[in-house]
Amino acid sequence: MTEIFNFFGNILGYLLWFFYTLIQNYGVAIILFTLVLKIVMFPFSINQQKSMAANSKMAAKQKELQKKYGNDKVKLQEETQKMYDKEGVNPASGCLTTFIPFPIMIGLFYTVQNPLANALHLSVDGITKAVEMLKQIPGLGATFSAQYAQIEIVKHFEQLRPQLTMFSAGELAKIESFSHGFQFMGLNLLDTPSDGANIFGTLFRSNLWIIPALCLVSSLVTQYFMMKMQPGMQQQQGCMKGMLYLMPLFSAWLACTMPAAVGFYWIISTVFGFLQTIILNIWFSPADLNAKAEAQRVALLEENESKMKPVAGGSYARQEKSTQQQKAAPKAGSAKPKTKSGKTNSDDYLGMKK
Repeated sequence: MTEIFNFFGNILGYLLWFFYTLIQNYGVAIILFTLVLKIVMFPFSINQQKSMAANSKMAAKQKELQKKYGNDKVKLQEETQKMYDKEGVNPASGCLTTFIPFPIMIGLFYTVQNPLANALHLSVDGITKAVEMLKQIPGLGATFSAQYAQIEIVKHFEQLRPQLTMFSAGELAKIESFSHGFQFMGLNLLDTPSDGANIFGTLFRSNLWIIPALCLVSSLVTQYFMMKMQPGMQQQQGCMKGMLYLMPLFSAWLACTMPAAVGFYWIISTVFGFLQTIILNIWFSPADLNAKAEAQRVALLEENESKMKPVAGGSYARQEKSTQQQKAAPKAGSAKPKTKSGKTNSDDYLGMKK
């Protein structure tokens, strides 16, 4: 699974490296990189919003069916399918749009986590040898995390350069240029807010405490307003609501122990995701989407009715009259009713006809 996500990260890394070569600043490159990916995935977000709106509209009707056919699961399933067919809603339509952004999001993370492989696209053999060499260095080898070894190589490039003989001169030049572009608004995105041993002691000795703090604040604010804008989230059980607020705390803790570039990406991604949610609820709110869907459904029904061939004029009336006359006509062999003059009704009718 790691290889698959790393594959996505390798592809997306070309975009990140493109922005870095233009700006020469990794922080700005991450912002532009994340913005472009959000724009590309925006149509998928619209489809997902439409699916959520349609399913929320069906939720109330489905509850009514559950009350009526709760004891008959087969009948409930049949009526539920009829309801979805009648409304023109596919309950599984949002699955694909929900799945597609996930590998992209993980790929973005791997792009930031493995800059040598996925941003600079250096040789795999050279990177492997460099990481093994890094483990042998006294002091550094015992403190760095193998998961972020590539970031450590970029961070300590000046000290490690004599030992990085596994890379060519061109690759060393790319690493050197890359190592100078991680200063962003006074923050070194290659540093880690905490070394993990004494998390609070090291955290407040540098200005990198702002990275986990912004991770926490941006996540909490996003969760709060998303619950306000999406009524379906407010109906979740208490344990689910608790998880929504525990996840920001967990992400803030991870941001303390990871290189600041990773936490910075999470912040930017969360902020852009929040702005995207606001835009979706302004121009693609569930109420508007349901109203448009209902209008389209009614228009389609009217169009189908207009295409139906009309019955020939008066044919139904003549058929009905003929049927009534047949019912009123006496059976063969029966006596014809007489009038007061002694003539039958048929005689009177024929006499008038003449």
